[in-house]
Amino acid sequence: MRHRARRRRATRAAAFLAAALTASLLAGCTGNGRPHGGHTPTGAPTPSRSVTTGATGSVLAVKIDNVPAARPQTRLDAADVVYAEQVEGGLSRLMAVYATRIPEAVGPVRSARESDLELLRQFHRPMLAFSGAQSRLLPLIHRAPLRAESPHEAAGAYYRGTDKPAPHNLYLRPGRLLPTVPGRAALTTGFRYGPAPSTGGTPETSLTVRYPSARFTFTWSTREHRWLVAMDGTPTVTTAGTPVAPATVVVQYVKIRASAYHDFLGNNTPYTQTVGTGTARVLRDGRSYDARWSRPAPADGTTFTTADGGPLDFAAGQVWVVFAAAP
Repeated sequence: MRHRARRRRATRAAAFLAAALTASLLAGCTGNGRPHGGHTPTGAPTPSRSVTTGATGSVLAVKIDNVPAARPQTRLDAADVVYAEQVEGGLSRLMAVYATRIPEAVGPVRSARESDLELLRQFHRPMLAFSGAQSRLLPLIHRAPLRAESPHEAAGAYYRGTDKPAPHNLYLRPGRLLPTVPGRAALTTGFRYGPAPSTGGTPETSLTVRYPSARFTFTWSTREHRWLVAMDGTPTVTTAGTPVAPATVVVQYVKIRASAYHDFLGNNTPYTQTVGTGTARVLRDGRSYDARWSRPAPADGTTFTTADGGPLDFAAGQVWVVFAAAP
């Protein structure tokens, strides 16, 4: 009898512990739509931690939802680099890379793609924040030289917002993944920053990049001295109403092929090949420059050169790289 009583007490204790753990994970994943010490995505701007002198580390790359239902996004303006890639059905998805500023909240966060693993090889042990991935892709993600930080691995770093319907309402608290700001040295993209080329380039007021079911338009603002972004014909602003306006825009022409993966509707997932060479258009200071890009190996950054082979420097500030299919 005493043995059976002890066994019942142990069973009840184990069940209680399991329930508590499950509740904790669910709370971290869904939350109440409000980051600790911050605001909901529909509230006022959230502050950022800025880079400190000498700080180094690994970048944080966040997969950002970019269908119309996911807009406006939160703190896209704080990223150092924003990559735009084509996904299923000709739609687009973004990867925002943070190194010099870490906002209190970022999102909405969505799933990773196979192309992301090649793109992220240029960074040293980056963190990848994403909502999940296809089951066959997950083993590749966990074998890649990066830190996978989905809600499964870091439930307490995510919460569900109240401003959008699921699945477009998953947000990240970056400070729960990064104890310190990584610093500019973590941006091993190969990009160079400095004055514009002394020759070449043509005046440019607006440029549109089209995917089968999405489009990006970059319009030069003389007043802001930046390129104002519009997506699918709508000006791009953050949840705080801040216009997203990079200093440099790169349209990088790459090979886009079919991958071995499909979505639940059977649409093939495109694979964007970012290793190799090709052509590009670089927008800065109200001008457009024809360029060539080169990335010999996955661990290398991408360099850009002018038509005469000289380095093509970017303007100081945020960079957008839009991957477009090579003609």
